[in-house]
Amino acid sequence: MNENIRFKEVLVINANGEQLGILLRNEALNAAYDQGLDLLCVAPNATPPVCRILDYGKYRFAQQKKMKEAKKNQHVTEVKPIRLSPVIDVGDFKTKSSQARKWLEDGKKVKIDMRFRGRMMTRQDVGKRVMDDFVEALSDVSNVEKQPLFEGNTMSCVLSPKRNK
Repeated sequence: MNENIRFKEVLVINANGEQLGILLRNEALNAAYDQGLDLLCVAPNATPPVCRILDYGKYRFAQQKKMKEAKKNQHVTEVKPIRLSPVIDVGDFKTKSSQARKWLEDGKKVKIDMRFRGRMMTRQDVGKRVMDDFVEALSDVSNVEKQPLFEGNTMSCVLSPKRNK
């Protein structure tokens, strides 16, 4: 902005959006100062670089307002965790699957973790079967976003809600 512009010649656009043509840096700065405005480089990689004469305070306020509006309209998907065990009982399995079903119906993602401890590491096939059964029980309301995968002593999987068409 203003004195920080280091290009010898710039294409200048005035406050109304009209091109003033290619001017020397000092001429462009003088044109901006004559109007009581600032000179801002909007396209430094163009040939020649493009600078615009504007009120920098108003420009910055408008940019911040745009950013706030974009952030307000942004939708953040929440990821809810569920921890299973390779030796889970039928009642616990049903309770956890019904809770996960509620979250998926509310539009939230579900991350399923299964931790293997001690001698359970030798029976990873049992844990894989439990994980597959859990995913199958929720297949009518979810899509598998991340397949069951081992990371250290934990197997994890991510389910996302199915979109209604």
